[in-house]
Amino acid sequence: MKNNGTHKLKKGFLGVFMNLILWIFSLSCIFPIIWMFYSSLKEKRVFNADIIGLPSEPTLLNYTRILSNPDYHLGASIWNSARTTLLSIAMIVAFSFIVGYILSRVRFKLNRVLYVMFLMGMLIPIHSLLVPIYIVFQKCGISNQWFTLLLPYVSFGLPMGIFLVEGFVKTVPVDLEEAAAIDGSSFSHTLWTIIFPICRPILVTVAIIQVFSCWNEFSFALVLLKDVGLQTVPLALTQFKGQFASDYPKQMAAMLITMAPILVLYFAFSKQIINGMVAGAVKG
Repeated sequence: MKNNGTHKLKKGFLGVFMNLILWIFSLSCIFPIIWMFYSSLKEKRVFNADIIGLPSEPTLLNYTRILSNPDYHLGASIWNSARTTLLSIAMIVAFSFIVGYILSRVRFKLNRVLYVMFLMGMLIPIHSLLVPIYIVFQKCGISNQWFTLLLPYVSFGLPMGIFLVEGFVKTVPVDLEEAAAIDGSSFSHTLWTIIFPICRPILVTVAIIQVFSCWNEFSFALVLLKDVGLQTVPLALTQFKGQFASDYPKQMAAMLITMAPILVLYFAFSKQIINGMVAGAVKG
């Protein structure tokens, strides 16, 4: 009985210690956002005097100045990033699903060769292709267009998407497709009405990974876009950093505004996101 009591006591202390560690990690993730929020409510001189302290006189001037000043083009930048991200995600998910399914189910001579070629796309540092892509886009006249970023974003997002979908489809029993074929279902009908819903968790995982990648991408947007009206969110945020000084409260306000769509998306689909990440970790 004494040993059982000691064991339960040690287990209780271990549980408290682990929860304490998790709370510390959680606070380390949440505090920067809280700090950014109350710092954005400060004037620049107040922030420079005390960067950690709470604002004595909170103000929304940074937000109003950003939103009312047309020189920042923040609204247009958010629209450009949202359009590029949504279109890229739609194409990445659709192509990853189709190609991943074919590579998993259809046996043909170049099956493994194509699969290895797609996997090699995950091994190539994407920034090593920045200069060649810039030259090709310039020669073809497709740089500095609203659709310019779709091409590299989709191309670099497909390898991982195909890899995850191909591995997931292998776990789906072939009997489902055979039963559907016996019932008279066509290939396309089986693909989109039976296999696609089953693969939804891994497709959500692919979408989650690529949303953050596309929304935060900076290098290709900087090199391939010259028109201020086409710039994305990461480029717009560089306007708040000067050569010799930076207006950090205004920069933090702009960052929170640009983070808002992603945060709303996360909280709206948090359950699906968690389920998708778990399914991807187990089956992907």
